[in-house]
Amino acid sequence: MQYKIFWCKVNKYYADIWLNSGFFEWKKGIFILSCVVTDKAKKKWVKFVIDTIKKLENDEKVYLSGCGSLDKWKVLESFYDVYKELAPYKDKIEVLAEEPEKTVISSKVERSAGELNNEIWENMVISKEQIPPQRSEWHNSIYTKKFILIQSWCDSFCSFCLTVQKRWRHFFREKEAIIQDILDYEKVWGKEVVLTGINLWAWGLKSTNDLSGSKLSELIEAILNETKIRRIRISSLWPEFVDLKLLKLFENKRIYPHFHYSLQSGSTKILKSMNRHYDADYLKNMLEDTRNIKREDNVEISIWADLIIGFPWETIQDFDDTYALVKDYAITKLHAFTFSPHKYAEDVPAWKYEWQIDEKTKKERYDKLVKLWDKVRSDFIKSNIWNTFEVLIESVKSGVFKWWTENYIEVTNDNFEVISGVVKRNEIVVGRLK
Repeated sequence: MQYKIFWCKVNKYYADIWLNSGFFEWKKGIFILSCVVTDKAKKKWVKFVIDTIKKLENDEKVYLSGCGSLDKWKVLESFYDVYKELAPYKDKIEVLAEEPEKTVISSKVERSAGELNNEIWENMVISKEQIPPQRSEWHNSIYTKKFILIQSWCDSFCSFCLTVQKRWRHFFREKEAIIQDILDYEKVWGKEVVLTGINLWAWGLKSTNDLSGSKLSELIEAILNETKIRRIRISSLWPEFVDLKLLKLFENKRIYPHFHYSLQSGSTKILKSMNRHYDADYLKNMLEDTRNIKREDNVEISIWADLIIGFPWETIQDFDDTYALVKDYAITKLHAFTFSPHKYAEDVPAWKYEWQIDEKTKKERYDKLVKLWDKVRSDFIKSNIWNTFEVLIESVKSGVFKWWTENYIEVTNDNFEVISGVVKRNEIVVGRLK
């Protein structure tokens, strides 16, 4: 089965489950994982679906999952009313839930939090039977690394976010199931796992609005102590639960020296209107603590950031506060977007806010930020020239190799000199950036 994944690592996790579930065994066509992070993202996958359908053979279909097909993690019943352009092609589309049915209906039902009592369950919209089960079995991965979902969905309702409406309420997987996933992956010569979810810091908590303290450090300590996996990568993180105990764990050379923070803005005023749980001073202190990490392997820390430019009410001073974060704390890569009002298909609360920023101003600010980031990124790469790294080779095509350093610099045979190791897919080699 061909497949196309639009963006996030959670989609990659569920793609792996679907493609190894047996669901597609006798089916023909293409499996598509959709995204709703912006209007532009929605339009992109909708166009891809239409263009793909026009090329399909008579016995082929598009099988569609991901946020675009979901409503509170079930299939969106009004899908063809929401995405009207796809209605003429409904005979060639099968809309799927987040997971195959056989993995949703299971006697191993996972609780949203191990200590949840009946009163809490009764106050939740979902029922126990709707919580996805723990998974301890692995089949053939479609990736060199294994994406392992430890947490998903969210309770926070940020004013710019559509994902919370699609994937619905926060849950986390039990520590024992996560560790078993990693141990099983080790048995098939797996070398790298990626811990992923919507808000990883909320692992172990009853809600993503519970700011009493993340238990993520406990999970990572258990993974370090109970597994031997060579490389542990942690995907995007929300800042509000970060503490020194957690940052201390990133000194360990088995953990990628890489942070992907969902900052969104450097302005306290804008963060408040976004319904975030922190202010600008908190971000500055957290980024400073992150920069001060001393690694066992002396690899320089890499920090990536999600940022939204041109959010309603954003003044030039608000933008300058965001600009300063990138400059002062050397944000080495940006996942930056101009604010999307989500007027297409499904919307978010912030599109109704007064004082929307015009598209011209958004683009000017975005371009200015990207120009700064280009320099920060270039300086970061230059500072790592001739440093030694271990890299896991992800692909070898026509003699061209592709991989990433521990601190997330993309390398190929053009800019990386191999010192030792066998150059083939899923092998770790040692070399120098050049």
